[in-house]
Amino acid sequence: MLDDAGGLPDARLLAMLDDDRQGWVLARSVREDGRIVDFELAYINDAGCRFVGRPREELIGGRYRHLWPEMGYDGTLPLYIAVVETGRPLTRTVYHDRPTLQGHFELRISPFGDGFGARFVDLRQVTVVPQSGGGTRLHDALDAAFDGFTLLRAVTDETGAVVDFVCDYVNQLGARLVGRTPDAVIGQRLSDISPGSWNNGLFDRYRSVAETGEPIREQRAYPRIGQVWEVKMARAGVGAPAVAVSFREVTDQVEQERHLAAVAEKAEEAAARATEAAARATALQTATTALVAASTTAEVYAAIGSVLRPSAGGQGLALLLLHEHRLHLRYHDGYEPDVVARLRELPLDHPYPATAVARTGHPLYLTSLEQFRAAQPDPVTAVPAGERQAWAFLPLTVAGEVLGTLVVGYRNPRDFDYDEQAMLMALAGLGAQALQRALLFEARTTLASALQRALLPATLPHVPGLRHAARYLPWTHGADVGGDWYDIIDLGDGAVGIVIGDVAGHNATAAATMGQVRNALRAYATERHNPASVVHHVNQLLLDMHPDTIATCCYLQLHPAEGTVTAVTAGHPPPMLRTADGAEPLRLRTGPPLGVTPDAVYLDTTLLVPPAAQLLLYTDGLVEDRRHPIDRGLRELCAALHDAPTRDPGGTLDHILASDVGPRPRSDDVAVLCLTSDTVPDGPPTARRRFRGEAISASAARRFAADVLTAWHQPQIVDDALLLLDEVITNAIQHTVGDVTVELRLGEHLRVTVHDASNRPPQPRDPDTDTDNGRGLYIIERLAAAWGSEPVATGGKLVWFDLPRA
Repeated sequence: MLDDAGGLPDARLLAMLDDDRQGWVLARSVREDGRIVDFELAYINDAGCRFVGRPREELIGGRYRHLWPEMGYDGTLPLYIAVVETGRPLTRTVYHDRPTLQGHFELRISPFGDGFGARFVDLRQVTVVPQSGGGTRLHDALDAAFDGFTLLRAVTDETGAVVDFVCDYVNQLGARLVGRTPDAVIGQRLSDISPGSWNNGLFDRYRSVAETGEPIREQRAYPRIGQVWEVKMARAGVGAPAVAVSFREVTDQVEQERHLAAVAEKAEEAAARATEAAARATALQTATTALVAASTTAEVYAAIGSVLRPSAGGQGLALLLLHEHRLHLRYHDGYEPDVVARLRELPLDHPYPATAVARTGHPLYLTSLEQFRAAQPDPVTAVPAGERQAWAFLPLTVAGEVLGTLVVGYRNPRDFDYDEQAMLMALAGLGAQALQRALLFEARTTLASALQRALLPATLPHVPGLRHAARYLPWTHGADVGGDWYDIIDLGDGAVGIVIGDVAGHNATAAATMGQVRNALRAYATERHNPASVVHHVNQLLLDMHPDTIATCCYLQLHPAEGTVTAVTAGHPPPMLRTADGAEPLRLRTGPPLGVTPDAVYLDTTLLVPPAAQLLLYTDGLVEDRRHPIDRGLRELCAALHDAPTRDPGGTLDHILASDVGPRPRSDDVAVLCLTSDTVPDGPPTARRRFRGEAISASAARRFAADVLTAWHQPQIVDDALLLLDEVITNAIQHTVGDVTVELRLGEHLRVTVHDASNRPPQPRDPDTDTDNGRGLYIIERLAAAWGSEPVATGGKLVWFDLPRA
């Protein structure tokens, strides 16, 4: 042990530790600010070096955190510190399986001086009665095992060659197998215990395992006693070579395997008899799988060529369909050009056997070239035989209707037995059913495609100063029709309506509903309802016509000359605006999807659209599905729009669709619409909107004015402007019939103008002391810098007021 000064013990004690077969280490404490932070290895004996698998010169003087870094977090180092600090020894059983330390160890740690000493035993190599509970349990388990077990330590000569083995351990069963007790075997040489091991080859195998480390597993039969044993050998431990050997009697298992082999041999005969039937069943199953998966005629033909022809065993195949009393070649494989040329089109009275099959619906089998030539006696009109000498002409029949004839040709003469004929007819039936489904599918697909094209605008209107492009990516296939739509509406007076929407579902009903919603929205927009009112009316219409249908949409009223847009969204993803500063979603007041509730409230939002800006509208299939959150999709879309190398709408859409935006693969239809404004507003900032002559227009006008003044950075005058506008527009709505137009112009001051259809100028009235009636003009005179009323040449009047700009 370390002495009190931290030095090593005297030489006699060290010599004794050096001779110990168990591992010993002595370590000094390493302190910082009086606290133990590590230990320095002062001594380790040869056994310890063998256990850790490293030379002494590499270990002495090294710190534990460097030598075994894992001890800093596996609890070992704190254990050593506790022993030194408390002065109480500890015993611990641990298992290490790391590159620097491997084994099942029993540790006894004792304090000494400013450090500790530790003795550790690798329990895998215990050959004497163990000192700890862990070692005892290990030996008890081995003694109770059903397998014999022994541990053999190699004995080498002066050249290092293995010449014998010493039994370091044997369990009770292993000792009984050689007719001795464990005490009589442990410590004895293999040559004394079992000299026959040299004759039966066991010694050679033990030596091979000890020298190479390659494990061996084998069965050894002992006919004299009628037993078979399974022997497993593996190298054990580190340091001197040792071999762990386990052996188990497997006589019953081997006998069972022999019995099973005999049973299997007898079953082979039955399996051979069933091979042909199984092959036919497999062929039918393979053809069924391929043909059921085919949706189009092209896919059916591909399945027939790749699956059905090999299943039928033929070297050539032709498929002829019946149309207008003639057979038309639709698919061929393995036929020569001259044969194909004759098969292109055949009248039903032609002697070629396929025509008779198409007329009667009955199969025909020709087993030789002579039969084929006899069926077509005129060589001038006959279809050539090519390289075939046998044929199966099979009717393609579904529900009693003959679609045509399937011809399978064979290079050699062939007899068609009953089973083969049945299989060929089954294959033809499968092909006929798949073909009929494909023909119906393609007919429905053609109708669906025509419906889809009819529901989407064929062209979009040309709007001066505005470029646009649209893309529609259908996800659905066949007769399914998507509910996504887009539209651009020329509203006149320099205003443009822009809409995109999505009706839930992928069927004809959803598509029809989409067409009705699209047309209704176009009608309301053309009547110049404000955007919120347009969406409100469409929601009521959808609830009346299709109460079980839900749709989303976003409608924008764009004024390129003003550089403004008023938008409303009904459960739809927000449009994107791309300017010189980047790309981001428009911040809109949101409403619920259409068709959810008649009490839905939709509020529009007015924003500025700078010159050369781009607007991007899209359906949710572009940015989200159940695998792809919408927030992630919106971030991807913003990045792709920002990085688009062009301001051309078509080029921008191509860039976005080629970028990594949204879920892949797509699981929904996608409609996208991109617009680029090339109009530069002239004069002072101006915004003008027309509102219906109804009470709800007053709040819509106030919302419009508040949004515009906020966008123009005039927050100080918003409250006064809204108060005065409310007085003027409320008076106009109450006392006139028709639409009301509101215009905001920001020059040296803010001028707000309201145009209505009445020629009667506003008249001051005495205020009603009990109500607010009659106070409007007094409020205007009080707050406005100036105000007035003037007639309009085309009819009606203008009421205006000025406010100083912020």
